[in-house]
Amino acid sequence: MKLLRKILIPIVPVYYLITWLRNLLYDFGVKTSVLFPIPVICVGNLSTGGTGKTPMIEYLIQLLKDDYKIATLSRGYKRKTKGFLLANEHVTSEDIGDEPYQFYSKFGSETQVAVDSNRVNGITQLLQNTNTPEVVLLDDAFQHRKVKAGFNILLTTYQKPYFKDIVLPTGDLREPKNGAKRANIIVVTKCPSGITKKEKSLFLKQINAKHEQHVFFSSISYSEEIVSIASKMNLTDLEDFSLVTGIANATPLVKYLKSKNLSFEHLNFKDHHEFSKEDISKFESKKIILTTEKDFMRLRQYKSLEDKLYYLPIKVKVEENNKFDSLVKAFVAKY
Repeated sequence: MKLLRKILIPIVPVYYLITWLRNLLYDFGVKTSVLFPIPVICVGNLSTGGTGKTPMIEYLIQLLKDDYKIATLSRGYKRKTKGFLLANEHVTSEDIGDEPYQFYSKFGSETQVAVDSNRVNGITQLLQNTNTPEVVLLDDAFQHRKVKAGFNILLTTYQKPYFKDIVLPTGDLREPKNGAKRANIIVVTKCPSGITKKEKSLFLKQINAKHEQHVFFSSISYSEEIVSIASKMNLTDLEDFSLVTGIANATPLVKYLKSKNLSFEHLNFKDHHEFSKEDISKFESKKIILTTEKDFMRLRQYKSLEDKLYYLPIKVKVEENNKFDSLVKAFVAKY
């Protein structure tokens, strides 16, 4: 794969020009964006994935749900349905996608969860509902410029920040780095514990945020308990288990488990991997399966794994969270 990316480097200027021109057309109003009469918050990134969008959406739901009627709108990546779909008690991850199903499983009674690859139509459908949302959270829609979000939160990882990357197909950026100028907030995610002031200063210098932009640093907070459909267990009580991951970057999770002196086999799959019958058969032979919450949403449907399948809950921990929360709430309150 690395060799192929190097071979494709002549395409990089072409991709750069196409995406740069597309943004320019939106910036000058040649291509139009729809502005809706309610607060729309977009969470996204410049790279192809693995920056922590899902825990950030969950953070925002927790922040706002007690004061506002919230709806999340996602594309529903790799779902087996088409068009607009509002989650209900009958949907599965195959109907709405992994991340939306996770949102619905955790917040379904407090939040509307919808999917539509056409975000304009998706928001329009939500606003036509009898239970009209007061805030819409757009999941992974930074490049979806047909909607003009009132507030953009851009995520970039500490391990591979956008300013050290290049566009596809050789790099991982979906658009040129200067797209970051559209963000109201830039969050450096998955920061290691003990990050120094000097390291933060270096990041701030390289990000070179505009005066009106705000930059925050965040980390992943792991639970001390693992969770199954029917029970919980202390993480440190785990023995003889297999870690199954189908996410963009499992490295932080692997490092965390090793820091707990846990010994395990890691079965690592690509992001949004569709688990086959052979995969499930292999998992059935394991004593305990530990996985991510996103992967748990897909694997929980297999009854043969029910007694051995656990996930490790995570949360995003934002430094200067009071300032971050105030900025988000101030934007919503303007409406």
